[in-house]
Amino acid sequence: MSAGVNTDMDAADDLPGLDEIAQAARLVHAEFPPTPQYRWALLERRLGTECWLKHENHNPVGAFKIRGGLTYFDALARAGALPREVLSATRGNHGQSIAWAARRHGVACTIVVPHGNSVEKNAAMRALGAQLVEHGDDFQAAREHALQLAAERGAHMVPSYHRELVRGVATYWWELLRAAPHLQVLYVPIGLGSGACAAVAAKRALAHPARIVGVVSRHATTYADSLAAGRVVPAPVSTVLADGMAVRVADADALAVLARHLDRVVQVSDDEVAAAMRALFSDTHNVAEGAGAAALAAALQDQRQGRLAGQSVGLALTGGNVDASVFARVLAGG
Repeated sequence: MSAGVNTDMDAADDLPGLDEIAQAARLVHAEFPPTPQYRWALLERRLGTECWLKHENHNPVGAFKIRGGLTYFDALARAGALPREVLSATRGNHGQSIAWAARRHGVACTIVVPHGNSVEKNAAMRALGAQLVEHGDDFQAAREHALQLAAERGAHMVPSYHRELVRGVATYWWELLRAAPHLQVLYVPIGLGSGACAAVAAKRALAHPARIVGVVSRHATTYADSLAAGRVVPAPVSTVLADGMAVRVADADALAVLARHLDRVVQVSDDEVAAAMRALFSDTHNVAEGAGAAALAAALQDQRQGRLAGQSVGLALTGGNVDASVFARVLAGG
């Protein structure tokens, strides 16, 4: 992406290949069918170009993360290494993924969330059998507490970024690029990195020429700052809407991948994300959470700057798990 960026070459190159992604797809599709990708006429009119929207909100937990949880636990099972208990930290969708897969394999699951986390995401994780622990004011504090609890209990800590998570998540980009092979540019939100690195993995595995644009919250800029600096740079988090992107410290391995393979990074504000959530509901009648609308927010920013003319665009609605009260305020213009 940027000249002079120092990267870990091993981490950047150690991405799942085509056979691994295809195997992961068979595993995922045994659980639920490929999610749809549609061209919505009103959305295309808004963007002024051809646009395919991948509906990761149309799977059993309403977000793309479920794919990674399935492949991560499958790898543990194949290695004969299923633990008695797993711990992880989340703002919600990763936790649902881990809880779903843990339940499927009969493994106890404890998830640490920060105080003030989404009420409905918390309820969904509990419904999947997870025990929830609330700790700290942001994801990083919750993650550090989860690591401590895992060490104290002798439990297995499931990270938020791992090659096996990337392998599973890459299946949705594999689906999209095979369904619409002529796509020229993909917009990918960046939380802790599994979704964006999965897009890179699928593009590389299919030898696809599409450019990948990373999207970060303007109120959580660790990845933008780290890519610019060539090293991990923590950044404060103040987003109140894009909780799936509310990361204070970039993951070094994910950073190495993204530094080599992103075309560029776009920063979107909470106001732009809210406008994109309203646009998705108006144009497609789908509900998007903040991070789930970030890709469209970035594409709309580029459209205003004249970047999209004549481009075939791929977007992912990465999740629809927004609290009803929050969505009501967004739709009302708040």
